[in-house]
Amino acid sequence: MSRVLSRMVRWGLTAVAVVVAIYPLLFMIQTSVRTQMDFLVGGLWKLPTQPVWSHYADVLRAGFVRYLANTSLVAGASVLAIAAFGAMAAYVLARFRLRGLRLLFVLFVGGMLIPVHITLIPVYVLTRVLRLYDSLLGLIGPYVAFNLPVTIFILTGFFRDFPVELEEAAAIDGCSTARAFWSVVLPLSGPPLLTVVVYNLVILWNEFIFALVLTSSPSRWILTLGLWNFQGQYGLNVPAIMASVALSVLPLIVLYLIGQEKVMRGMLGGALKG
Repeated sequence: MSRVLSRMVRWGLTAVAVVVAIYPLLFMIQTSVRTQMDFLVGGLWKLPTQPVWSHYADVLRAGFVRYLANTSLVAGASVLAIAAFGAMAAYVLARFRLRGLRLLFVLFVGGMLIPVHITLIPVYVLTRVLRLYDSLLGLIGPYVAFNLPVTIFILTGFFRDFPVELEEAAAIDGCSTARAFWSVVLPLSGPPLLTVVVYNLVILWNEFIFALVLTSSPSRWILTLGLWNFQGQYGLNVPAIMASVALSVLPLIVLYLIGQEKVMRGMLGGALKG
């Protein structure tokens, strides 16, 4: 009897967790297909009497595609750079026994403690000096720098537990250390690499403060600035704002559903062991 009760409690808690996680998405979608009048008169939780999809068309015509393209370009380039530089740095920190590497690892991890907001002024000045202000390229540098620490932390834990025998076998076949890293270690590091890619992509997809400070032209805006503009453009038109938010999170949801198993395996196999 106690076992049945325990199972019922677990299933009940699981059901509550699923509802808490999924309902915000359902609420966002159901609100986005309501008219403004239906939302104001019918109340917050009422289901739409007659779904309308015109809000999505309005958002797409208002520059959403350009904001999505800018975000995809900046976030994609930044994530690739973070994964490449993070993997190389983490491999050196995990495999080599050189003086000062432990201190360097501590400094990298300490970078996770630096608040982004206290760096805005120096980053802004540096961007101006390099003549990268109001350009998509000017966003990539800060994005890479501020997301490398957590990437190095996750990958270092994984590389420390990577079988050394595989690298030794590659060395016997004539591979150098660099060749063994690119040809043996990296191809077998799919789960942790996917973990840091998805993690950093989510962070950069939702980044706002650097984009606000380092860009000014609407043609250079990313999604978060576009959503901020929609809020002012549409005023109290909550369904239209919900439509823009739904379109912006859709790529991340699809990406996570595709790679969720490898993400969880990478987090457990790398970060927790580190």
